[in-house]
Amino acid sequence: MKKYIFYLLFSLICASTTAQGQPEFDLVLSGGRVMDPETGLDAIRNVGISGNKIAAISTGALRGKRVLDVTGKVVSPGFIDLHVHGVSNTEQEYQLHDGLTTALELEWGIGPLKAWYAQRKSNALINYGASVCWPYERFRALEKFREQAEQLKESSRLEPYTLINTIKQITPSYTEVPDDSEMRQTLKNIEESLQAGGIGIGIPIGYLPQTNPTELYEVYKMAGGSDALLFTHVRTPDMSGLQEAFSNAILTRAPLHIVHLNSMALGNIELALNMLKDATSQGHRITSEVYPYTAASTALESAMFDPGWQQRLGMSYEDLQWVATGERLNKDTYEAYRKKGGVVIMHMMQPEWIKTGLRAEGIAVASDGMMYAPLAHPRTAGTFTRVLGKYVREDQALDLMTALKKMTLIPARILEDIAPAMSQKGRLQEGADADITVFDPATVSDQATFEGGLEFSKGVTYVLVGGALVLDQGNTVPNLYPGQPIYGKFRE
Repeated sequence: MKKYIFYLLFSLICASTTAQGQPEFDLVLSGGRVMDPETGLDAIRNVGISGNKIAAISTGALRGKRVLDVTGKVVSPGFIDLHVHGVSNTEQEYQLHDGLTTALELEWGIGPLKAWYAQRKSNALINYGASVCWPYERFRALEKFREQAEQLKESSRLEPYTLINTIKQITPSYTEVPDDSEMRQTLKNIEESLQAGGIGIGIPIGYLPQTNPTELYEVYKMAGGSDALLFTHVRTPDMSGLQEAFSNAILTRAPLHIVHLNSMALGNIELALNMLKDATSQGHRITSEVYPYTAASTALESAMFDPGWQQRLGMSYEDLQWVATGERLNKDTYEAYRKKGGVVIMHMMQPEWIKTGLRAEGIAVASDGMMYAPLAHPRTAGTFTRVLGKYVREDQALDLMTALKKMTLIPARILEDIAPAMSQKGRLQEGADADITVFDPATVSDQATFEGGLEFSKGVTYVLVGGALVLDQGNTVPNLYPGQPIYGKFRE
């Protein structure tokens, strides 16, 4: 009996010592299905967070100041969106409920970049960043528009120079051909904005379709010489537009990312994917993305709707939906709203094109999410949860690990050469950034619709940004802004 009591006391002392010796983490995610697309880990594990890093992934119990039981939930790297146009906290809250921990404006970019980064500092729900906006940089290089550019620079202190207000303000400059001096100034402006932190260069030539091919080629040459990643909306949504982008990138060795391949290739998406595969197999750094909706969205006053748009896009007036009211357009309302200016939804794609793009190896998921409006395109709020709910769970078009890879690891790898911070994101591993999304695979789904407008997605339970719990049991944590800037490698 005495011997039994001795061993009992000894065991209790050892257990106490072990418990006291075990580190206490700031937060523990307990009992979840931990999935890491880079290592292939897919198992029940406990995750310990210390500061802004993942400190432990263990089969054993972990001590934490707060322990969250996530049994039955998937614990994933935080989702990364390469392509958003809504960059305020209003849009970021929808993105947060969609599982995002990083959302970047890379197709169009923002100007002036240095001022915008300063405005967002310590005031973002999730991580943020932008590319250099080529349309803005060429605009302020043109002598004819110098005075107007200075005025717009001042106004940008109140409103960032984003997609919609850029189109509205500088459309008249798109047909101007820069002389040699203005071309050199454009390239100098781009270089200065890269040094301000720009993540590569946004070249949305589709919105400047009359721009001289020589001018565009010079930007490609600059990018090839400096290894600056280009993000392009191609000149026209057809194979000629894609072939221009491919040939420019291949000839100049510029790294290139083609945005929303589904709405650029349309019915030729299989051919576009084959071209992309052939280019990468030959060592060219060309990547792309898709979003999981059959409609696009942009500004009605943009050059995309210049005469001949019906033939170019394969659309009619009735395929356009006016975001302000939700109505479908006719000839009269089209003409009135084009003069007024505003955002339309463009119903222009077939469901099988989306599945083809999503299934393709190496293709990222990105939203092209627009600025907030009650009836904005649902991709603004539901892109990533739609992939998980519809295309993984319901349609079984791709498996869960593949889907997560497209939303985490692939976008991180696309960016890590131009934005070094991304090498620590998109992974769920010890030492990686604690950007983590926890969701219920049985219920995760998008709720936003074309008819009903924006709604928060369902099924995303917790989101951590740099170790900070920003979404707690499906609710936004108030007055917490842990989002960090993502800068390009040229920042000085």
